[in-house]
Amino acid sequence: MSTALKFDLSSIDRLADRINDLGRLNKIGLLDSVFSEIDTQTRRRLRTEKASPDGVPWAAWSEEYAKTRRAGQSKLMSEGNLDDSLAPFIYLDGSGGEFGSNLPYAAIQQFGGAEVGKPGLPAREYLGFSGENLDDIEAVVDNFLEDHVERVLQ
Repeated sequence: MSTALKFDLSSIDRLADRINDLGRLNKIGLLDSVFSEIDTQTRRRLRTEKASPDGVPWAAWSEEYAKTRRAGQSKLMSEGNLDDSLAPFIYLDGSGGEFGSNLPYAAIQQFGGAEVGKPGLPAREYLGFSGENLDDIEAVVDNFLEDHVERVLQ
């Protein structure tokens, strides 16, 4: 009879699988979570904050335009079309995406300028990020990644 130490590498395969699983991040799921937070931030800006991402209140309506508004209408929420049009577009390969509106006047509201036949409008920036917004998005990403790691390591 001989004395020997036995060393088995079969458990290393499980470790290698777990390491590989860490790299198999559900990018579409991550982007969906991030865009959900961006959606919440943007709709809050439109519905209640009435200010740019950096907190600058939107310019008031001109006197002439204010006369055409009825009670309860507010800047960028007249009929709710801009709010209703906001949507994410996530790239199929999971590399990123975009968030915004495809309405013809959405860019005029964001950047200011003149529409055909109308005087120039001031910019009322509704898309973008404040420092707090970025912190909230970072927290969403951190939570998503923590959940991913936890699932892989179970």
